[in-house]
Amino acid sequence: MSENGNEYASSPPAEPSNSQQSSAPDTSSQPPKHDKSNTVFIGKKPLMAYVTSTLLQLTEIPSINIRARGMSISRAVDVAQIVSRKQDNAGYSIGAIELDSETLESTDGKQRNVSTINIVVNRN
Repeated sequence: MSENGNEYASSPPAEPSNSQQSSAPDTSSQPPKHDKSNTVFIGKKPLMAYVTSTLLQLTEIPSINIRARGMSISRAVDVAQIVSRKQDNAGYSIGAIELDSETLESTDGKQRNVSTINIVVNRN
C-alpha cells in the first residue's frame, strides 16, 4: 500500500507501453527528430556545449546546419572550426556557408538589420 510508486511503475508498462511502442515510434517520432536535429542554433551558452551538441547529432545524421545571428556569429564559426579541425580523425568537414541579414523589430519599435550565418558541417 505504501509503495504507490512501484504499483504505478509496474501497471502502465504492462499494457499501454507495449501498444504505444509498436505504433508511436514507427509513424510519428522519427520524422520530427530529423527535422529539428539537423540545425544547431547558436546563442549564449558555453562554446563546448554547442560543439558537443553538433558532434552528437553528426553521429546520427550526415549533415548539420549551424546557425547564428548578430553577436553569436563568431561563436558559430568557432564551433564549426573546432568540429572540423580538432576532430580530424572523425572525418568532419565544413560545407556551404551562407551569409544573410534579417530585418527585426527592436524594443523601441524600429526595424533593424541583423546579420545571420548558416554553416553546413558534413560527416565524411
